[in-house]
Amino acid sequence: MRSDNPALKVLKTAAWLKARTRKFKPAAAIIAGSGLSDSLPELTDKTVIPYSSIPNFPRTTVKGHKGELVFGRLRGKDVVIMRGRFHYYEGHRLNFIALPVRVLALLGVKTLIVTAAVGSLKFSLRPGDLVILRDHINFMGANPLMGNYDRIFGEMFPDMNEPYDAVLRREALTAARKLKARAGEGVYVAVTGPSYETPAEVKMYGMLGGSVAGMSVVPEVIAARQLKMKVLGVCWISNYTSGISSGKFEHSDVLRLGKKVSLKMKALLEAVLKSGSI
Repeated sequence: MRSDNPALKVLKTAAWLKARTRKFKPAAAIIAGSGLSDSLPELTDKTVIPYSSIPNFPRTTVKGHKGELVFGRLRGKDVVIMRGRFHYYEGHRLNFIALPVRVLALLGVKTLIVTAAVGSLKFSLRPGDLVILRDHINFMGANPLMGNYDRIFGEMFPDMNEPYDAVLRREALTAARKLKARAGEGVYVAVTGPSYETPAEVKMYGMLGGSVAGMSVVPEVIAARQLKMKVLGVCWISNYTSGISSGKFEHSDVLRLGKKVSLKMKALLEAVLKSGSI
């Protein structure tokens, strides 16, 4: 197997992590997005590993992404959390973004929860609301499975009929209602970034059926579905996109509003992780 083989990189990274986290057998993983690093479930018996220490994991460059893997337990369940993700707009090849998800699978993860800050494409979806993803539209112009196939990753042509698990979606919506948090289902439009969308682009995405827009999530979900992981997508609306609202927006606004949303996001994630579906 060549040293640049993607499967070899995944196997080496997973082996390195397993050697340092033998006491954990995580069945579930969370990938935390912008403004959400402090809204994660309270884990006990934690082991924290900085990305900079992990083979084949670069540092994160986005403010608000701490760049560390956290292993721990929640009510007897082993969980691993990625505090920060990698993005296409940081200069990573899109197929590299599949690597962390594939590593998580080799660690035993069967359920992936992806979280993210998103921009609303509809006036009815307000900043601070939660959106449970039921589908997505990939406008990144590429696919994370291109050019790095190996049979250990699953089928070359994975089915995407149900990218987000229906049972987990129902449980997340039920948890949101109990928490009295505004939440609904929606379709995620994935764009490259890092510039925000123009009013004309926002209009087009809405006409195509999009509910929210963001610069991540979809590459991770595609890689997870190839591995037949169950996926739950929970997003929080950080802003109205261009043309929906007349105000200007900056990344610092995402981080500021994220602190306000953190408590209900944390409670929702803990409720889902405690459910019988994971």
